Amino acid sequence: MPYRPFIDPLTIHDSWYWLLIPMALGIALVYKAVRLQTLEKYWRQVAIMTTQIVIGMILLGAASYLVVVAYVRFIAERIAGG
Repeated sequence: MPYRPFIDPLTIHDSWYWLLIPMALGIALVYKAVRLQTLEKYWRQVAIMTTQIVIGMILLGAASYLVVVAYVRFIAERIAGG
């Protein structure tokens, strides 16, 4: 059976996080093209914003993981104790 875009999802479950970099780059390209008054430092600003997005997403993922781990431990202790 042939591949049908938009109907059959890609099987990239093991490497989905690599899509963060091109997505962040695309967002930074468009945002900086619209927001900058002059394009003198365009590529530098795009690189900085792309890095900020990627690092921010990594930190948000780590923070949400830690919150979930702490919350599950709290709930498990509460249930076991009461």
